[in-house]
Amino acid sequence: MAKRVLIVDDAAFMRMLLKDIITKAGYEVVGEAANGVEAVEKYKELKPDVVTMDITMPEMDGITAIKKIREFDPNAKIIVCSAMGQQTMVIEAIQAGAKDFIVKPFQHSRVIEALQKLS
Repeated sequence: MAKRVLIVDDAAFMRMLLKDIITKAGYEVVGEAANGVEAVEKYKELKPDVVTMDITMPEMDGITAIKKIREFDPNAKIIVCSAMGQQTMVIEAIQAGAKDFIVKPFQHSRVIEALQKLS
């Protein structure tokens, strides 16, 4: 079962919210990143089981980060986090290799379901 999660979001509040949901569900948050550049570095360093990836971020967006992570690890399990109305970006992220997506504001049950699907 996938237990180690890397949370990627440029908003500290969103990271905190996700961390709370994920840890209460029995998963371990092994790291956090505020942009795509950090996400790629942390993925290589921490080798988490699952990544939650925001799409719109400074320095490097989530879609580019997904591609770079999957170049490094083709089996990377990434869940995209998107705001309402970002359907085209979500489709792009899935095409880039994301395995699932969750929509902000987060529903606890949906976050857990996405994690369990990839476990």
